[in-house]
Amino acid sequence: MNYKEKIGTKENPMVLKTPPLSSEYTMHVAEKDGKEILVCTVKSTILHYDIRCLEDLYTMLKEHGDWMELGSKDEKVETKEGTVEHWGRSPKNPIGGWYGLKKGFKGRFGMYIPPLMEALGLAEVTHEKRGNKMKAISEQ
Repeated sequence: MNYKEKIGTKENPMVLKTPPLSSEYTMHVAEKDGKEILVCTVKSTILHYDIRCLEDLYTMLKEHGDWMELGSKDEKVETKEGTVEHWGRSPKNPIGGWYGLKKGFKGRFGMYIPPLMEALGLAEVTHEKRGNKMKAISEQ
């Protein structure tokens, strides 16, 4: 999967909305320490995610085969097992831990990655005030 061009650059990032459609944020691809990463900017807060999360999450969702609760939480908050957020920091995921890369801002995987996956045509995401879910879309 190569979605870098669609996601954009710092100068021309992709503009997204959180699953409840209540807040806007941007996402772009950058390089850090010789590795490509996703840079998520929410007002003045900047989060970094391993770009590999897109392929890994899509694969996991396809295997799961049904809707999965997002369960977005901050880094220091415990997550509910069986949620996208829990998977995004689990030692059982393909990278063996956190897809979030920036200390103190490793969480919220379930808030910011699902809308990007939806914009890229990889997943469906619900847009309720609370309790949103996502599922993989079959390959086009």
